[in-house]
Amino acid sequence: MTKKQVKIEKDEETQEDLKEENIVSENLVEDNVVEDEVSVLKKQVQENLENWKRAQADFENYKKMQADSQKDLLKYATQNIILQIIPVLDNFQMSTGHIPEDQKDGGWVTGIMYIQKQLESVLTENGVTEIAPKVGDNFDPALHEAIEDKHCGCEHCDCEEEKPKFQNKIKTVMMKGYKIGDRVVRAARVVVE
Repeated sequence: MTKKQVKIEKDEETQEDLKEENIVSENLVEDNVVEDEVSVLKKQVQENLENWKRAQADFENYKKMQADSQKDLLKYATQNIILQIIPVLDNFQMSTGHIPEDQKDGGWVTGIMYIQKQLESVLTENGVTEIAPKVGDNFDPALHEAIEDKHCGCEHCDCEEEKPKFQNKIKTVMMKGYKIGDRVVRAARVVVE
């Protein structure tokens, strides 16, 4: 082989080596690019998973809130009807309180008393409880409505007599009150001394 041929072969080998090095470096660059893309995709997958979990938790909270809202709606939906039934029951209670003694055992009185008990049971079955204060109980503005304040023994409060100290006690119960659960539907009407 001549010197020229050896030189050409060396040049060819060098070029091949350079090509291989270029291919290897291109592969390394491609590997780095792929690794970067994989890393970015992993971050996106993790972020999407966290967002999905957050959305799932929000949806569960929404379902619980809706279930509670439905319970409250059902619980208090009857309130309007109950407010219409209570005055009828009040009238029955007032009328049965004024029955003459000689007629208390009559058939019609028994029928009216039965209707009154039916109305009371309808209210009880719908979660209505009676607020029945007693004379001498402390006045509670959350449960009672003061319709008269008896703090003076005379007819007008502008008199010169010495006024007794306000006792905040129920003197007379004018009308029973009613509540559904913890919500007062109608406060008991009382006279306070």
